[in-house]
Amino acid sequence: MQIDILTSQEAAVLQELIAASSHIVITCHKSPDGDALGSSLAWAEYLRSLGKEPTVVVPDAFPDFLQWLPNTQTVVRYDKRPDYVDLMLKTADLVFCLDFNESSRVDAMQTALNETKARKVVIDHHLLPSTEDEPTTDGAGEGVADERLLISHPDLSSTSELVFRIIWQLGSFEAMPKSWAIQVYCGMMTDTGGFTFNSSRPEIYFIIGQLLTKRINKDKIYRKVYNNYSSWAIRLRGHIMCNKLNVFEEQHASYFAISKKEMHDFHFIKGDAEGLVNEPLRIKNMRLSISLREDDRVPNLVWVSLRSVDDFPCNKLAEQYFNGGGHLNASGGRLNCSLEEAEQITRKAIMEFKG
Repeated sequence: MQIDILTSQEAAVLQELIAASSHIVITCHKSPDGDALGSSLAWAEYLRSLGKEPTVVVPDAFPDFLQWLPNTQTVVRYDKRPDYVDLMLKTADLVFCLDFNESSRVDAMQTALNETKARKVVIDHHLLPSTEDEPTTDGAGEGVADERLLISHPDLSSTSELVFRIIWQLGSFEAMPKSWAIQVYCGMMTDTGGFTFNSSRPEIYFIIGQLLTKRINKDKIYRKVYNNYSSWAIRLRGHIMCNKLNVFEEQHASYFAISKKEMHDFHFIKGDAEGLVNEPLRIKNMRLSISLREDDRVPNLVWVSLRSVDDFPCNKLAEQYFNGGGHLNASGGRLNCSLEEAEQITRKAIMEFKG
């Protein structure tokens, strides 16, 4: 089973950078999901095993259903402590960027990330930035990769899988604790919808088998992530599926929209709509599902999530209509308009897209 992912030169450079650094920061994208947070925490565990003391920083809050992950109490939020994070990035000599490859993905933290003089290493599984956003080394552009090391493998299931493969290749798997295995498994599980998409490669199940040797309880991890909603969140989901779902039978597509009022009425907290975009794909012959959610603090901002099955390229749809992108079957975007206008754009996209 081929698990190694780094070239011998990449492995040597990575080890050299870590050994030479004393102030290391690990960061991920805005609104961290299970993979972003899990891979960041797991990479921090690895660095600690080497005697380093990394700081994990995130742009903003992560969902309630991830609060239980080991070591989340050590994570520093930029929206809560901007001055502290600015100082961490200013004084860092090495920054790891996990689960993103464009600095715009860290939102308000972008300037501090671009201006740091630290070496940057990207570990990511998303498609590379567009030509005009090539990774740069002077802090002036949108990219975040140092010229020495960009570890990017869009064919893999998750950044957490990448973290496992790197640590396995560097010979440190045996030294990793159970908490590390929990973080990696959670990241892989959440970025594949419980291993229901982008998870058909046999190496994934070899990795799961190895993680199980750390005596993790994968069933309990699943319950803590997917069966951890409040009663209000369940009521919101029922309301959306019953009253807000728009189905286009001939196009094998659907969408729903969540307004600020509905979020208020159902006591919405971050994560309450997580995975809801997948539900319409349970409908027979459904190929595409789109979720629209009004930002509850920023006027005229609508967040878009897209999911598809088989060869339907929802990433192309996201690029063409929703200022976004992502993977073939899982993508996202945003619209700067009212929710009503966003629905009009979505209907047009469903009817016109020929991808």
